Amino acid sequence: MLTTERGRVAWADVAKGMCILLVVLWHVLMKHYLQIDWHISGQARGLWGTLGEQLLPLRMPLFFAVSGFFAVRAVQRPWPVVLRTRVAKFYYIYVVWLVIHTVVLAFVPDFGTERADGPLKFLAQLTITPSNLWYLYALALYFVIAKAAHRLPAWAVLTPAFLLSAAASAGLLAVPGDRAGVYQNLVFFLAGLYGKSLIEDLAARASWRRLLLVGAPYAVLLTVIAVFDAKTWFGLWPVVSGVAIVLGVTAAGLVTRWEGLSKGLASIGSRTLPIYVMHMPLLALTHAALIGPLSAAGPTTQWIVAIAEPVALTGLLAWLCLVLYRYLPKSLFELPITAPRAIRTVTRSSAAH
Repeated sequence: MLTTERGRVAWADVAKGMCILLVVLWHVLMKHYLQIDWHISGQARGLWGTLGEQLLPLRMPLFFAVSGFFAVRAVQRPWPVVLRTRVAKFYYIYVVWLVIHTVVLAFVPDFGTERADGPLKFLAQLTITPSNLWYLYALALYFVIAKAAHRLPAWAVLTPAFLLSAAASAGLLAVPGDRAGVYQNLVFFLAGLYGKSLIEDLAARASWRRLLLVGAPYAVLLTVIAVFDAKTWFGLWPVVSGVAIVLGVTAAGLVTRWEGLSKGLASIGSRTLPIYVMHMPLLALTHAALIGPLSAAGPTTQWIVAIAEPVALTGLLAWLCLVLYRYLPKSLFELPITAPRAIRTVTRSSAAH
């Protein structure tokens, strides 16, 4: 297994770094970039929108597969440890940042994202219909499911999870808010959990040949979805996402061979939490400040923005999140309740992952 000097798994941090940057890029595109009142040809921004859509099956499925990969030891621990170090931790962070998002987004009502605009919706986001912080909500739920089912054979757990993902992506289930993501991605978390050794092998034996062999069917499947509007074909979306995970793990394994790029992505990948929870309110405030001037800008300025802004703004937001993380209270990112010594020891031993 490829590791860094701190004992972290290098390819996994690279994969998480890629995923979080793609998540921020997608939100920049959908919630800001495509909302600008453009006065120039649509080719440049059309390319950005198309790129973002092609990576939809990769971003969150790979993120959850890596999370499941590191969950193997956690789900084997006693229930009190799992509930404290995983379930309570992730749900606590979700609640804290749900409150922060709700407050900040109230000041930018025109920003197009899910927000609690009343007590009932806030209660729903706390319980049954998560907000755009749904990754944290899902992790808390997934650890309960994984712990409860960890003695069952893989097929008995993965089969219903696949069917749930297929049903949600086919539009057969009610998916208000961001509930669709919770339904669709359980199978990938469990795949990472049960397929740990396979994923390790994929990363360790990554090659350009495999990247091409996996990339070709991925491109074909994306073409089928685009041409036939086939995203809602039962079972197709989780299959495409599964191929994307293999592609992403292979790419991450290859990236670890380039020291400079690998270190940069791994550094980001080891600190995804602050980027995930903070980038949306920062994007909302940035959008409110920029949407007017950019919409009124002349053709030359708009062409520069059309080509460069998505990457520049994605990098700026990620950097700003990490800078703010240094100065914000750690209680915003960690469960503050003191745990018994045995649990603290377990937590410290797994903190690298």
